[in-house]
Amino acid sequence: MIDASVYALPLIAGIIGGAMNALAGGGTFATLPALIALGLPANIANATSNFALMPGACSSAWVYRDELEPLGGVKIWWLALITFIGGLGGGILLVITPTRAFDLIIPWLLLFAFVVMLFGARASAWLRARVTIGKPALICAQIFLGIYGGYFGGGVGLITTAIYGLLAGISVREMFAPRTLMLATANIAAAVIFLYCAMIDWRTCLPMLTGAVVGGWLGAHVGKKLPLRVVRLWTLTVTLATTVVFFSRAYG
Repeated sequence: MIDASVYALPLIAGIIGGAMNALAGGGTFATLPALIALGLPANIANATSNFALMPGACSSAWVYRDELEPLGGVKIWWLALITFIGGLGGGILLVITPTRAFDLIIPWLLLFAFVVMLFGARASAWLRARVTIGKPALICAQIFLGIYGGYFGGGVGLITTAIYGLLAGISVREMFAPRTLMLATANIAAAVIFLYCAMIDWRTCLPMLTGAVVGGWLGAHVGKKLPLRVVRLWTLTVTLATTVVFFSRAYG
């Protein structure tokens, strides 16, 4: 007898994760716990989550395509290329990381993403008032974002929001388009590695992928109307809950 949860849980998590990525990032916080709850090893679950969220990120990027402009004086295609190369590197890092080591690393990555979301905007405003940062810093940061997005991806949208606010000096609304494009680019790069290394659990990936496409499309449209405070509160809550669960799982 087929267990419906094997398909229903990834589908629902995909819809939520795709919408979260379109709104503020953090979709991995919905998809990764669902896959681990179904019994997948953490590194396989992360690769599967990454691949499943990729089409949703692409559909969101397509909705925002008319809003793409140079970021901090750097052309978007150049930042996308940097992100793709970084995403390849991040994917390779995940492949060579032992499962148990990844179990121990995940909670700290989640905590990092949570702290960035909680204090990133205020820290960015504080630093912007005191220092001037140019294109080289933005390019270096984009390399880091690409690697992080390919390796884990959890909270990369939130981290990108903080970094773009600091280095490019743009509002949260203005970074919807470039941030979503970079998320999709890192996912595509990592997916190339995960496909080659057979890291994807297709039974759970396909329903999650379907849900992520729907969620990404809906989230991008809702994102044009939903108050940012609501988006932030929801994402912060999900991130904190996921961080606590993964710390308990790894060190409890």
